[in-house]
Amino acid sequence: MSDSIASFVRKVDALARPNAAQDGRLLFALDATMSRQPTWDLACSLQAEMFKAIPKDSALQVQLLYFRGLGECRASKWVIDANGLAKLMGGIDCRGGNTQIGRVFAHARNEHAKRKINAVVFVGDAIEENVDALAEKAGQLGLLGCPLFVFQEGRDSRVEAAFREFARLTKGAYARFDASAPQELAALLKAVAAYASGGRDLLKLQTSGQAKALLAQIGQG
Repeated sequence: MSDSIASFVRKVDALARPNAAQDGRLLFALDATMSRQPTWDLACSLQAEMFKAIPKDSALQVQLLYFRGLGECRASKWVIDANGLAKLMGGIDCRGGNTQIGRVFAHARNEHAKRKINAVVFVGDAIEENVDALAEKAGQLGLLGCPLFVFQEGRDSRVEAAFREFARLTKGAYARFDASAPQELAALLKAVAAYASGGRDLLKLQTSGQAKALLAQIGQG
């Protein structure tokens, strides 16, 4: 397991819910600008894989948020229906435009104020906004106890440094989004979703190495 993935696994326990009777909530945010077009289908499939870890009678609500084009930033309703959300993602095409990560963070803060979000997953490859301003917004999420789990596509060192800082400020985690090895990240997403929805018991049902490593780490806590 790569260092970034191992680090991600070690920190996923931030998703633990104090009240297991409540639905877990996961905000799945995506950069849908034109640079992401080559791997958009892969991102859609990873989202679908994430839902496969959740039994129908388990409680995990997921909201899809994406930005693209000239100021377009939209969020779906909170849903448990995996098929409905997958269809929504399948209907989105990438369009040229600047990043709107600040709006993602602001939306997460507003939703978290209404009801706790257990995790925010963000997948992107670029930053065209002021990094210090974004770090301030990430810090606000950290103070509210809303962790960011950031997946980077590509190897831009400036983007990596910023994404790692956002994750650190929120007590979340960073991992590289490697289009050539999607199985590892898909398994990790499934483990995150399983733990967010059902804690350790549901995570035990996952057979991937990532899930087992996560379970072993939680057992030491």
